[in-house]
Amino acid sequence: MQTAATFTLKSPDSLSILYGVAKDIAGPTQAAEIIREVGLKCISFNGIPSTINCLSAFYASLPKDVTSRLSTTPSRAPTPQSFDSISARGCKLWKSIYAPFDDKLFDKLALVHPDLPVHILNSHYGPLLSDPPVDAGRRSLASIGRVLTSAVAVASLRAQPSVEPQLLSHIFGLRKAYEDGTWRADEDAEESVVRWLAGDEGNEWILKSVDRIVAGLGRNDFAEANME
Repeated sequence: MQTAATFTLKSPDSLSILYGVAKDIAGPTQAAEIIREVGLKCISFNGIPSTINCLSAFYASLPKDVTSRLSTTPSRAPTPQSFDSISARGCKLWKSIYAPFDDKLFDKLALVHPDLPVHILNSHYGPLLSDPPVDAGRRSLASIGRVLTSAVAVASLRAQPSVEPQLLSHIFGLRKAYEDGTWRADEDAEESVVRWLAGDEGNEWILKSVDRIVAGLGRNDFAEANME
C-alpha cells in the first residue's frame, strides 16, 4: 500500500527509504521483489512513463548483492497456448471486483470507445493485475494476490485527484475479495486479516494511511482536501 502510493506520487527517492524498512521484515531480496511487483501493477493506475522512472530509480538504488539475486525471467509473456487462460483470469478478476455490475460497466465503457473495455481486460486485468500461475516461471518473483492487488488499486487511486468513481469501485472490489472468497487463492492469506482489511475499519486505515503519505511527500493541498 505504501509502495503503491509512493509510485503514484512519483517519488523514487522515497522507494529506497521504504525498502530500508521492508527488507528488515521480508528480507532484502523478497522486499525488492514485492516493491517492483507492486510498481509493475501500478502501470494500470498511474501509466507507463512514471512507473518506468520509479522502477529504474529503485533498481539503481539497490545493492549489487541484491540485484544479482533478483529474478530475470519474465512470467507474463503471452503464447498462443496461454491466450485463453490469460483472458479467463482477467474476466474472473473483473467479475470479482465489479459484480453484479460487471457486464453493465463493460457496456458503458464500450460506449465511449469500443476498444476501451477490451484493452482494459486483455492488457491489464488479464496479463497484469491477475497473477500468473506459479508454474509460469516466476521463480523468486513476488505474487501480490487478489486482496493486495485491490489494496494497491485503492492506494494508487487515493493518492491522485479526480478519480473518485474508480476509487470507490476498487474499495468495493477490495470488500468483495472477502465476500466472494477469492481471497482464499492468495498465498499465506489469513482470514482474520483479510476480513479486517475488507471491512470499514480496514478501508478507513488504508485511506488515512495514504493521506499521511501524500502529506508527507508534499501534496498537502490534496491531503487536506481528503481529510476534510
